[in-house]
This record gives sequence, C-alpha cells and structure tokens, in this order.
Amino acid sequence: MPIKKSAKKYLRASKKRAAQNEKIKKTFKETMKKMRELVKAGKVEDAKKMLPTVQKVLDKAAKVGVVRKRAAARKKSRLVKLIKKSSK
Repeated sequence: MPIKKSAKKYLRASKKRAAQNEKIKKTFKETMKKMRELVKAGKVEDAKKMLPTVQKVLDKAAKVGVVRKRAAARKKSRLVKLIKKSSK
C-alpha cells in the first residue's frame, strides 16, 4: 500500500481510470459481438442499421486510448467487409 499522500491519490485515480476503461472496453466488445451475431443469423439489414453505433463506440474507445486508433479502424473495416460479404 502507498504511504505518501500523493501516492494514495495516484492509486485512487488509477483505480477510477481502470474502471472507466473497463466499461468502455466492455461496451465495444458487446456491440461488436451483437453485430457479428446479427450477421451470422442472416439479419444483414439489422446489422447495417447497427453499423453506425458500432463505429461510434469504436471511435470513442480509440479517442480515450482504450484501443489504438489503427486497431479501431481495422475492426471497423473488417465489420463492413463482413456485412458486404454476407449481403451478397
């Protein structure tokens, strides 16, 4: 355990940030999973409607730093590719 006052404060802030990051990470993983399940079930139109939401969540995660910017772009690209492939 930290002894100094500043170290205690840093620990509190660190825990708070970790909780926020975990919440953001959980949100984007859940939305991506829902999207993939929709595509797998053959509900391509619903997946297309959900795409902007998923992109928004990924962009927010990248903005905060939970996911890297390039990783978010790659994930979005793969989702769009998946939807296009399944709509044919």
